[in-house]
Formats: sequence, C-alpha cells, structure tokens
Amino acid sequence: MKRLGVLCALAFSLVAAPGCKKAGPPPPADAGPGPFVIGIFQSVDSPTGNEVRKGILQAFEDGGLREGEDIQVRIRIAAGDLSEVQRIAQDFARDDVDLIIPLSTQCLQAALITGRRAPIVFSAVATPYLVGAGRSSSDHLAYVTGVASTGPIRQTVRFIHDLLPAARRIGTLWTPSEVNSEYYLELAREAAAELNLDLVAVPVKDAHQIQQSAQVLVNEKVDVLFPISDNTINSSFEVLGRVADENRLPLVGSFLRAVEFGACAAVGFSFYDMGYETGLLAIRVMNGESPARIPIRTMDDIKIYIEPDAAARQGLVLSRDLLGRVDKIVHGSGGGPSVLE
Repeated sequence: MKRLGVLCALAFSLVAAPGCKKAGPPPPADAGPGPFVIGIFQSVDSPTGNEVRKGILQAFEDGGLREGEDIQVRIRIAAGDLSEVQRIAQDFARDDVDLIIPLSTQCLQAALITGRRAPIVFSAVATPYLVGAGRSSSDHLAYVTGVASTGPIRQTVRFIHDLLPAARRIGTLWTPSEVNSEYYLELAREAAAELNLDLVAVPVKDAHQIQQSAQVLVNEKVDVLFPISDNTINSSFEVLGRVADENRLPLVGSFLRAVEFGACAAVGFSFYDMGYETGLLAIRVMNGESPARIPIRTMDDIKIYIEPDAAARQGLVLSRDLLGRVDKIVHGSGGGPSVLE
C-alpha cells in the first residue's frame, strides 16, 4: 500500500468545516513510488453525485495532491446499469486500485462484494449499514469509512405540511431496485402517518418511466409531489419539474439543487460539502490512517431553498413568514441562470 506524506493536520482541521478550504494551499505532498491510484465511481450521472465528486477533487487539490504525480484518479460512471456498477467494482479490484471511493449505495455494495480489502471511503450512501458496511458509525468494517447521506425525510415532510397546510395527499416516486430508495420511502411513510397525511407511492423501473409515473400521481389527485431522492430519479429530475409546471402542482425536492431543476422548494444539505469531507477522509487514509479508526460521518447542516418563480408556475403562494425561514431564495429554474438571494 502506497502512503503519501500529505499533512494530516489539514485533514483533521478541515474535516468538520469545508468552508475553511480557502485558507491557503498547504505544501505539496511528498509522494512515495508512483502515484496513489484512486477509483471513484457513480451508478449514474446525477446532479448530486457530480457535486460530491467535485467536492472530493477540490479537497485533493487543496491538499496539494497533484494529478499524475501524487495521485491518479480514475472516474467511472455506470449510466444506471446495475451490471455495469458491478463490472466497474470488479475492474477496480482486478486493477489493484489503492483506494476505492463509491458514490452511491449500489456502488458501495458492489465494492464490498468483490472480496478485496482495499480501503474504501464512500460518499452519498444513504444506508451504509444495510449493505454490510457495519453496524454503526464506530462499529464498521476495518477497511471502510466514509460520509453517509441519510436525508432529512422527516424534516422535509414536516416542511411540506407547513408549506401546504391544507394538503392531505403527498405523491412520491421511488425506485425498487435501489435499497436506499426503499429505505427513504419507509421513512416518508412513517413521517406522513405521524401528520395524518396520505402518501401515494408509485414505483419507477428506470428514468424513462418517470414522466408516466408522475402523471399517475397527477391522476391520483395528489396535492404535492415529493419524489424520493435516489440515483434514478435525481438524474432526470427536470422531467418532474415540467410535469409540476404543466399541472400547477407544487414540487418539493429532497436535495438542494432540486430548485435548479424545477422544484419550488428543497430541503437538504450540500452534496459538494459532503464530497469535500469525503476527500479529507480519503487524505487521512492515503496518509496511512486505518479506516477502522475513522468513524462514519453524517451530514447535519440542513438547509431550505425556495424558488419563487417555480412556486408561481405551480400555483403556490409563499407567505412572508415562510420566506423568512429559508436559507436561500433561488431564481432561474425555468432555464435561465440561477440567482441566489
């Protein structure tokens, strides 16, 4: 196993505060023989996965790691094909990659079942424990650590109730082939039941079914659309934005960038910041720290974004009180440039 002489102090000082990354570049890494080979892979090309990847690469750059000299990053995207996810994981295992960074629950599961014990630092994984990564944040496989992306499902359902107090039927889409999607669906059902709301759930097999399945929800007379955040649905979220606009039906996303793709509101955390934290954990592992000693982290900086132009198209009137609670107001989901307030 190669080890890089990167500064552990950088990783420890910034791991809890991605915003500190602009404090100034550290000294260059002192690489061992040959670059440290890192395999990053996603199950689908999605806004959330891409933001995570950007954050990881920025952490490497801020850590003084030079591509081709200190590290060699191999990026693979499976285009939503589960068999391709498994093949990429096998390729990384066969090619003797020094560190594997899976960017979804499916990718983590595929990396684990290869049987290889190369260090794994995962990200954007809602349910690492359901796929065998461990039992808790501190009790996990000795070669695995990372940043879990368990979304704020209960908080979002509560926000929907505050946003639309007269709403009684929440329509959602989910992907049965993704264990993370099924996990989130159960959380959404529980949260809706606590507020005496009906959750109408329609499954989708792949991205091509999203528009048709969304129309089923429209026909079911739901009051609001709240799709489960998973790889399949997030990769084609703009389709839901069009359906919501055409039917004047509020669309609430469970990842912040959903407001850029048609949602009138979104509750979540920064996937870029998640990626940056993941990159810092990877630096610690590359520097020789055992993943067994690094607890699995979760994101807890929950924010609310509002897109008033989408709200108007979807027949939603935003109260001054609600606007005072949001973290950012975003304009431009209709295709123009986004503007933050």
